[in-house]
Amino acid sequence: MPGGKNACNPCWSVGVALLLGGATLLAGCSSSVPRYRSVDKESPAVIQEDDEFHYVTKIRTEETREDDKKVDLKKVTKDLTAKRQTSGRYSNLTPKGLNRDELLLGVVGYLGVPYSYGEQSREGMDCSAFTAQVYADAVRRTLPRSTRDQFQIGSEVTPDDLQFGDLVFFNTTGYSPSHVGIYIEDDLFVHASVTYGVTISSLESTYYRKRFIGARRVFD
Repeated sequence: MPGGKNACNPCWSVGVALLLGGATLLAGCSSSVPRYRSVDKESPAVIQEDDEFHYVTKIRTEETREDDKKVDLKKVTKDLTAKRQTSGRYSNLTPKGLNRDELLLGVVGYLGVPYSYGEQSREGMDCSAFTAQVYADAVRRTLPRSTRDQFQIGSEVTPDDLQFGDLVFFNTTGYSPSHVGIYIEDDLFVHASVTYGVTISSLESTYYRKRFIGARRVFD
């Protein structure tokens, strides 16, 4: 961070409070209640025919059954606050040009927001809306609105080279790609889950490991 390792950073202090607040909110809710608005085929908010809206039952059933590495949200947010460096499978580096603190604050601001297909607000959002909104708010970078289009931008990243802020993609519907999230660190990523709303999950859970199809780095 600019100013040296021991420099006081008001932004980070605010981030500590938001992170712990977000963890408390999520710890009190076993899951977020997803919402699915009526789909108008002419609406620009409609993403694609093979997106998550059309596979809600399939996704919820499989995710609930196969997500076998549940995340302790209180512990994760505390570790992020402490900037703990660990030796997991994936790197904890941050790409040059990306402000980790700003992106982290943006991510935390949406924790607990329910899943709502085709929406992009704090009342509800889908996966690609979440990633696009976080990037717009936190780092002033415009991403395409759909998962499929986000998969085409930036540079390809291998799992062993993942860094904080990279976009991670999954095939959750049988069509690829159909789900996207933001990698943070220690095998974890944040995303708008159909089942749980905006939450943190592990790339090493059976559900996500089986469906991971690639990652993209917007910042180089």
